[in-house]
Amino acid sequence: MVPFPLTSIVSRAQELLGEVLNAGELAVDLTAGGGRDTLFLARRVGPEGRVLSFDIQQEALTRSAGLLTNAGISPFFHGAPPASPLPCGVHLIHDCHSRLENYLDASPSAVIANLGFLPGGDKARTTLPATTLAALGCALESLAPGGRLAVAVYVGHPGGAKEGRVVEDLFQSLPPQRWQVLRLQVFNCATPPFLLIAEKRS
Repeated sequence: MVPFPLTSIVSRAQELLGEVLNAGELAVDLTAGGGRDTLFLARRVGPEGRVLSFDIQQEALTRSAGLLTNAGISPFFHGAPPASPLPCGVHLIHDCHSRLENYLDASPSAVIANLGFLPGGDKARTTLPATTLAALGCALESLAPGGRLAVAVYVGHPGGAKEGRVVEDLFQSLPPQRWQVLRLQVFNCATPPFLLIAEKRS
């Protein structure tokens, strides 16, 4: 088995979420991007589980759908909140992650987000502090006991440092009686990305 690069915070996020995410459960990807996290979550929950994957860019959802299809997974597509509970499977949602609560009918065991811009896409289109905080607030409130929220924060783009600060403030404000919080950071880098993990105590 080839080990992950030490400083791959996305790989660390997946590893830590995999410890609490089981077959048949619900998982959420707040930023579909290229689909790697969505595919990871889909493999963990299996065909009897569900994954909700959000992105406001159609390009991201198209990339994610291609990755999933190549892996033998046929996703569902949504552009508005459903009228009934979503069936088992992977659901690619063309909507802002701040509207997460409109799609939830159960408590997710794992939620992941990679903040910033779509790799290879328009760098001017980034996640924003207000909608990010709304999405993370809903994720924290709805998370199942023992579940984890993982957020990879990239600060090297315009607005990234500000968004990183507000997300850090949110995680730091979580009461230790109810939450365990971990911060991992690439240390020898001028604008180091970092990973925040919050686990809801059972």
